[in-house]
Amino acid sequence: MPNPGRPISLEGRVAIVTGGGRGLGRAHALALAAAGARVVVVDTGEALDGGSGEQGVAAAVVEEIRGAGGEAIASTEAVGSTKAAETLVATALDAYGRLDVLVNNAGISRNVPLAELDDALWERILAVHLGGTFTCTRAAFRAMSAAGRGGRIVNTTSGAGLFRAYLGSAAYASAKGAIAALTRVTAAEGEPHGITCNAIAPLARTRMSAAFFAGRSDGGEPALVSPLVVYLASAESAPVSGHVFRTAEGRLGVVAIPAIPSGCAPRGDVWTADEIALRIDEILAAQ
Repeated sequence: MPNPGRPISLEGRVAIVTGGGRGLGRAHALALAAAGARVVVVDTGEALDGGSGEQGVAAAVVEEIRGAGGEAIASTEAVGSTKAAETLVATALDAYGRLDVLVNNAGISRNVPLAELDDALWERILAVHLGGTFTCTRAAFRAMSAAGRGGRIVNTTSGAGLFRAYLGSAAYASAKGAIAALTRVTAAEGEPHGITCNAIAPLARTRMSAAFFAGRSDGGEPALVSPLVVYLASAESAPVSGHVFRTAEGRLGVVAIPAIPSGCAPRGDVWTADEIALRIDEILAAQ
């Protein structure tokens, strides 16, 4: 049983944090390092929309970690491809000899109405969010299962893909909804190997959420989300897998996925289109 009087320790563990140069990723990298993990901080420094941005953000976080007495190295690998994912895992193994934790956090965002969303932008956003989560998860899963020590994978989804439709977010929301499904499958396949996989749906003030919080006074700092990531990266979280955790306004809970409605029975042998039309309010209320 966990000892509530003893702080969670990640001593000896090695973690990769994608998108670790700013916002939530930076907070997660600092928190993991403070708990004792050695961290590979991954960030290209790209702008929010995927264009060229600020260079050296990953290195800056590494310096913060080292300045506090921790161990970390930087990577500017752009997630979203098999090659990048395999390179990141090799980087961790070459530097520290093992990989125990993967935090998939990298992402880009650009709000464009559905009718104006071109193929290139659609593919780019999905490649970073969903493709990056998939390829990094697959590479880490292979390394963790081969090592035989189990592992922890933490994905990042969003309320935009789970709870509410935001105008102009078709690509982003699609990727985030798919990440929740990928989390559940990874958890099921990881169970025989001692590999857990969970997702977080955080509400915090970052570059990506700036427009959402415009004119509002609520919304916590990214560091308030990171204790959950530290817990999910720890040995104490071994029984916890396949969940999506929501953190918002100081509250922490689990999203009910899958949501299975009770449904309604037809009055005859089978449903007809006419009966569906007559009973649509009853059907919509059946949860």
